[in-house]
Amino acid sequence: MLLNRRALLKVSIAGSVAVGLTGCSLLPRKASVQPDGYAGAVGFPDGSFGVSAFNRNGRIVWQAPVDSRCHSGCNRPHQQETLFFERRPGWSFYVFDSTTGARKHHISAEPGEHFVGHGVFSTDGRRLYVTASRYDQGAGIIAVYDAEKGYRRTKTFDLAGIGPHELTLHPDGETLVIGLGGILTHPDYDRMKLNLDTMDPALVLMNRHSGKIVGRFRPPHHQQSARHVSVSGDGRVYVAYQHQGPLYETPPLLARLEEGTLREYRFDEDTRTALANYISSVVAHPENDLVAAASPIGGTAIIFRGKTGELVSRAHIADCAGIQTLAGGDFLVSSGRGKLIRLGAGKPARELADLSVHWDHHLV
Repeated sequence: MLLNRRALLKVSIAGSVAVGLTGCSLLPRKASVQPDGYAGAVGFPDGSFGVSAFNRNGRIVWQAPVDSRCHSGCNRPHQQETLFFERRPGWSFYVFDSTTGARKHHISAEPGEHFVGHGVFSTDGRRLYVTASRYDQGAGIIAVYDAEKGYRRTKTFDLAGIGPHELTLHPDGETLVIGLGGILTHPDYDRMKLNLDTMDPALVLMNRHSGKIVGRFRPPHHQQSARHVSVSGDGRVYVAYQHQGPLYETPPLLARLEEGTLREYRFDEDTRTALANYISSVVAHPENDLVAAASPIGGTAIIFRGKTGELVSRAHIADCAGIQTLAGGDFLVSSGRGKLIRLGAGKPARELADLSVHWDHHLV
């Protein structure tokens, strides 16, 4: 289903609306404001798991234990709450006090469902939207929770597809932007991919109130799993793929939504090879036209210009995965080997911290 002309126009110009982005790709609301800190899911040397919050210098502020490995999280607007979701198949999510790390809520998935690691809030901080799967039916859904009522489940929206992953909120405040991976999995088969020949991935746009799908945009190749998404401050939508075909194929892994089409970025052969057919994070910077992406499999992080696709930085960072923005125009990159790296356009990567934790794939 494609956007009609009116809906497409609305999405195209929505960036002019003064509504800040929120959620797993939470960005500074003003260019002059430096976030006080960040948080990420971690694994500890003893095999346990937790969430770690750290300041802009990479110093740990608090650490909170969790029952199982987590993946990504989001901040609740206007409240001191940070959420983290268990890694697919995730059976619960956690709500922490953002300043102390104290656990406030532990919410379980509904019977027959599991979470997939991502969520996003409405701009007023009341509604939480979570990607999930009804695994016996192979049905992707958006689960809606009311944060003001102890995170009570209130609605369920059907995605008419398989394997949703990351979602964020468009600056219009009304449209959910969702990466639909198209990959069928089932908890009984661990993380085995059960439908690689018949995958149907898409970038999906959904009205957050009604659950109506107002746009569905498919990649050129059915094995380009649309997993991660980001939206710039002016409303440009980006999607990152994980290619499920043979490794010798190196198709584009990043695209932008433009005039109702996913227009792919075609980097040089060395960069395509370095990304190893796998993007774990994509984040658009709010202060400029730069976009960053990371591949833990390829050990490569890149920065490119969103409008033109010009590659302006490429760095080898072993097991890099998480990305967030830094005030001033640079990006923060985390690795599964405990490192926090500052990366900017035309600048060498600079290590900020080397910690005895294993960062998971996303930073908040």
